[in-house]
Amino acid sequence: MTTDNVTLAQLVLHKGEVVSEVYGPEVTAQTTLISWSMAKSITHALVGIAQMDGLLRVENNNLFPEWANDERRNITLQQLLEMRSGLSWVEDYVDSEASDVIDMLFGSGKDDNGGYAIAQLLAAVPGAEWVYSSGTTNIVTRHLGNVLGDSDGSHANMEHFMRTRLFDAILMQAEPKFDAAGTFVGSSYVYATARNFAKFGQLYLHDGMCDGKRILPEGWVDHARAQHVFDDETGLGYGAHWWTLPGERNSLVASGYEGQYIMVIPDRDLVVVRLGKTSAEHRNSVVATLREVIEQFPLTGGQ
Repeated sequence: MTTDNVTLAQLVLHKGEVVSEVYGPEVTAQTTLISWSMAKSITHALVGIAQMDGLLRVENNNLFPEWANDERRNITLQQLLEMRSGLSWVEDYVDSEASDVIDMLFGSGKDDNGGYAIAQLLAAVPGAEWVYSSGTTNIVTRHLGNVLGDSDGSHANMEHFMRTRLFDAILMQAEPKFDAAGTFVGSSYVYATARNFAKFGQLYLHDGMCDGKRILPEGWVDHARAQHVFDDETGLGYGAHWWTLPGERNSLVASGYEGQYIMVIPDRDLVVVRLGKTSAEHRNSVVATLREVIEQFPLTGGQ
């Protein structure tokens, strides 16, 4: 194990039972770790719940006053969830001079992530091209905060909604982070233990149900994994704020910077969580190792 590829936590849930659980240096089952972009998949769940409540529809456009007088008014929430908004964006984690995501999270946009992303101009016709964008997620969470009635830097309604309708409903202890403008930084910032991230994976494994209660609208898990692109860089497919694992039918993958993963494998009744600090050059080897873990468990579905 090198210092640029460290596993901090790895947990395997098979048929709802923990069958493997290992932790790295100075990490225990009680240690909360950062989600990075796995938070995008949590954002997908929040949008689904809001749609179930009648607060929004993924077909909606005209999402912001700032977009009313140009072609950005045609961008739909669905296109945002699929990363096909057409908005200009550079998702670079190394070159801070060229990177919109670094500038949004740590530079000129750090106090207003949503506003920074909303201000981006179109580079393509909405729906025409796939561009992975952390800014897109913070546009979604800003819209969700708006429909919940938050304004002027407040996030009270959004946080209450997150906790009561999602986290508490699945007995998940998690700490979401908000920027100074009150927007949930759904691109990047949820802190939880490996076991709690696994609870979120279980929700999608069970088609949005938890203890017999429907948490996500019917069909919302299928919405997440309706793959419309394959990404050569990661070797994964992309649906709506969730990735998919080629070769594993109906799979879902929440993926974050430095090798954070929640892998949901319905045909094996399996959830695998891996949290760590892994450089980009080692990412594919981590995915390969996780595939080896997954393939140890028999198919239980109808493949």
